[in-house]
Amino acid sequence: MRQLPYFCRGEVVKGFGRGSRQLGVPTANFSEQVVESFPSDISTGIYYGWACVGNGDVHKMVLSIGWNPFYKNTKKSVETHIIHTFKEDFYGEILSIAIIGYIRPEKNFDSLEALISAIQEDIEEAKRQLDLPEHRKVKEDNFFHPPGGKIVNDH
Repeated sequence: MRQLPYFCRGEVVKGFGRGSRQLGVPTANFSEQVVESFPSDISTGIYYGWACVGNGDVHKMVLSIGWNPFYKNTKKSVETHIIHTFKEDFYGEILSIAIIGYIRPEKNFDSLEALISAIQEDIEEAKRQLDLPEHRKVKEDNFFHPPGGKIVNDH
């Protein structure tokens, strides 16, 4: 697996509409173009890291890369759950992420409840990992707030 952290940014697009509605875990989705640009040596699975919308604050996040077996997706997706409550949607904004570490592989679940339970465990694991000093320092990286303050979309 690729050496982490991996830094990426792209526009937030409408996803499948089930993160908030079915799971209670809103996600920000990257376009197919951004997903296709992900290095092939970043395997599918659940990751943790840092995320920033536009020029906003940097927050903890948990990220899913893959086909979401429970929903039998036919297209690979990259879905970021930012561990923060936003007042409104941010479609069209630039999302900057730093993937710091790996939590677990993608897997299927017997029920929606089991999936929701696993997501909640992933969020707690992400919070624990990101409180470690070696992971907190990535939050301050110039990638999130470059000198001069202008964030340029890579895609």
